[in-house]
Amino acid sequence: MSTTFTPCVKEILSWYAGQSPGVLTNLARLLTHGRLAGTGKLVILPVDQGFEHGPGRSFAPNPPAYNPRYLFELAIDAGCNAYAAPLGPLEAGAAEFAGQIPLILKLNNHDVLQDEKDPLGAQTASVKDAVQLGCVGIGYTIYPGTAERRLQYEQLAAIAREAKDAGLVVVVWSYPRGGTLSKEGETALDVTAYAAQIAAQLGAHIIKVKLPSAHLEQSAAQKVYEAQSVPRDALADRVRHIVQSAFDGRRIVIFSGGALNEDVSALLNEARGIRDGGGFGSIVGRNAFQRPKDVAVKLLGDMMAIYAGEME
Repeated sequence: MSTTFTPCVKEILSWYAGQSPGVLTNLARLLTHGRLAGTGKLVILPVDQGFEHGPGRSFAPNPPAYNPRYLFELAIDAGCNAYAAPLGPLEAGAAEFAGQIPLILKLNNHDVLQDEKDPLGAQTASVKDAVQLGCVGIGYTIYPGTAERRLQYEQLAAIAREAKDAGLVVVVWSYPRGGTLSKEGETALDVTAYAAQIAAQLGAHIIKVKLPSAHLEQSAAQKVYEAQSVPRDALADRVRHIVQSAFDGRRIVIFSGGALNEDVSALLNEARGIRDGGGFGSIVGRNAFQRPKDVAVKLLGDMMAIYAGEME
């Protein structure tokens, strides 16, 4: 048995016992690849920002990132568990880098060419594309709170079934937005926990959410949180509550790295908060590919060392 197929990995796979052998094999591939192999933690490089934010905003800070090959190499050199991207970037390098890094195909995307209060992503790739590219999984974004959220939930449920039938891992980006949510409410503790729960109920194997603030958005939820004294002052406490909200920690929850932050110490402190709260790791895009490659590899390596318990 591989030395990276640890008791920790076996325990995590046991949480998904109802899934097919194909799904479990691909989930194991994620958990046994890269620098964090066997630890039960994940650091994934996601690069869908060219579609989501535009090429200039995304890649001008570090021009080599315009080239999809560079992004494959960054994920490989850093020792990431996986690389996630839309169809075009993966097609540009999947054959050349076959077998070197697990791939996740992002199946829907949303542009910012119009100011939409209630975003609705378009499906831009298929489960068949993911299979042909040799991916371990598919990614899909939902926006809990947006006007068309019911349609998004129905689309995700159908795509998740198709992906599972093909033996693929389902990764859900669950980003509250739109409707009556305030900007502060998009990362409120109660709302982020709700988003994690919705993704889990829709069949996600891995859930990506933003780091929550201590803010409580919904008055009904606020009453309960305060009555039950749910801890929320420290980041680790908030992370712990999000993980608890995803089937009491029986679904993998990873946290977004967010916009470029020049303060590396702040990013590493976030990783410590995720680790201490029982989070499963990070999915870091702009804070990696918008930095020079050597700097990005060092940052990702330090984050991995924190998750692996090699660095305080």
